[in-house]
Amino acid sequence: MAPIVAAIVAIVGVALGVVFGRCSVEPEKSAPNVQVVRPTPNVVVAVRELARLEGAQFHMERVIDLTEKQKTLFGLLESKDAMLLVASGDVVAGVDLSGIGDDDIEVDPGAGRARLRLPRAKILSTRIDNERTYVHSRKTDLLAKRNENLEADARREAERALTESAKEAGITRRAESSVKRTVEGLVRGLGFSDVVVEFED
Repeated sequence: MAPIVAAIVAIVGVALGVVFGRCSVEPEKSAPNVQVVRPTPNVVVAVRELARLEGAQFHMERVIDLTEKQKTLFGLLESKDAMLLVASGDVVAGVDLSGIGDDDIEVDPGAGRARLRLPRAKILSTRIDNERTYVHSRKTDLLAKRNENLEADARREAERALTESAKEAGITRRAESSVKRTVEGLVRGLGFSDVVVEFED
């Protein structure tokens, strides 16, 4: 008797499963995502990829005569701690192209024309050449306290002086001229024959 009851229960269970399986609602399929690509001038991307474009590098030398005056004996006497540093270094100028926006570039692919407005050139870096920079002389008066940071101060002054000397020598103007030629060549390589490159006012 027990086997017959078990068989009946199994048959009823299968039947109910089939019925409920047929009555179940299939999950609604979600609509596929749609991607919209907004066309932009390729020249903007190409120029931005250059990021900081170096245009000129000056190798310069400068003699730094740095003196620290000290008061001794309750301010009655003046003593000195002095250093003569011969500094050599490189100053690099260029243009930061990462901030160029769509409004700074006008293109007409049909006519092959492109007009670009770039940021002004600036000093990108000033690096002291440690192999060629040396202390020529160091003199500390008898009553003066030797300043162990005097050489570091002289090197910082050398960086400032080299930067100012490079500006006076026209490094930014030469950098802009070099960057202009480079960007013009790049844009012409993208298929534009009439290219105008300007710098911000």
